[in-house]
Amino acid sequence: MTAVRQVDVVIVGGGPAGLSAARRLRAAGVGSVLVLEREERAGGIPRHCFHPGYGLRDRRTMTTGPRYAVALASDALDAGAEIQTATMVTGWADPEQPFLVSTSPRGVQEVRARAVLLATGVRERPRAARLVPGDRPGGVFTTGRLQQAVHLHHQPVGRRAVVVGAELVSYSAVMTLRDAGCEVVAMVTEQLRPETYRIAQSLARTALRVPLITSARVSRITGRPRVSEVELTRGDGATRTIACDTVVFTADWIPDNELARAAGIALVEGSLAPMVDTTLATARPGVFAAGNLVHPAETADLCALGGRHAADAIVRRLSDGDPVGAVVATEVDGPVAWVSPQVLRLDRPPVRGKFVVRASEVVARATVEVRQGGRLLHQQRVPGGLLPGRPVHVASGWLTSVDPAGGPVVFRGVRR
Repeated sequence: MTAVRQVDVVIVGGGPAGLSAARRLRAAGVGSVLVLEREERAGGIPRHCFHPGYGLRDRRTMTTGPRYAVALASDALDAGAEIQTATMVTGWADPEQPFLVSTSPRGVQEVRARAVLLATGVRERPRAARLVPGDRPGGVFTTGRLQQAVHLHHQPVGRRAVVVGAELVSYSAVMTLRDAGCEVVAMVTEQLRPETYRIAQSLARTALRVPLITSARVSRITGRPRVSEVELTRGDGATRTIACDTVVFTADWIPDNELARAAGIALVEGSLAPMVDTTLATARPGVFAAGNLVHPAETADLCALGGRHAADAIVRRLSDGDPVGAVVATEVDGPVAWVSPQVLRLDRPPVRGKFVVRASEVVARATVEVRQGGRLLHQQRVPGGLLPGRPVHVASGWLTSVDPAGGPVVFRGVRR
């Protein structure tokens, strides 16, 4: 028999975005807030990221991932939110209402809410999704699987590793491997240079002494029953092999968008995130989305701030319906792959007053332009250039200059 719950707001996902939203909603006086989390413990990815760097922008402090996760969950509970763990949301109970169906060891449950916040996050594409041929040995991980194996289950992972990718999360994988006593013999990226911040690059090069191989891809994995080597192929077709017993695929994010798709919410070409406006509302009434589900992928503290932003919008909706005024669509052009959010509410700025832009290719010297028709609304130089794995945060002060009847606003990357 299906149990039925009635709440004001249900949040799917107990990571930084979902937990921060829950606390904010309760602080604003929302009566009943329920967080549904599929893992045994709330906190999201930071639970198994033991390095520091968490909480700077949302909590004005810096700590390790597990401590950050515990603090977020404790704050939500102390504020009066309810968190149900080991609970998987399986679908929508009503195509017209923000009603969800979940299952857990306690049974099947239908949750009827006045509003839903999807905060289901992202995942890294595993080897199979990247179509890397070769044998199927043990010793192949994503960053998330690696961190769980090392920090949650205390399992050995190998002695010599190749890390695929050079984004911020790739350096997190390097530190996890180091904690496990595994030497990183190479970091490999298809790009011309690393896609993260200079401080991380410097740390990897000097303190961690990680060799970086650019303009190359892993073209084959060999070994039975465990990885014995990887083949690398450069852009000119030249190949080489590296002996290793561990391979970690990092980044190449895809949103956990299954619930959004099931709700009929349009997905953004390029990111596959659910389309949202500047309040993080989707086109389905009463359904919002926040965190890395809408911008794969940003740091945990920015996801937490996104959760707060969505919570404020939900409070307005519950109190007065938050009447929508003029809205304008966005488009992307040139080396810009996608922008988040995608729908401009001219009366509501985006999270932190910034849009998130990602590139489809490397542009060493670049400017992001925002145009409507023939008018230049904004231009912003990109220090370090455009890189596919690095977000660009574009200020939104130009929103007041948008013509509601002037057609779409275009985000464009320009070579300088």
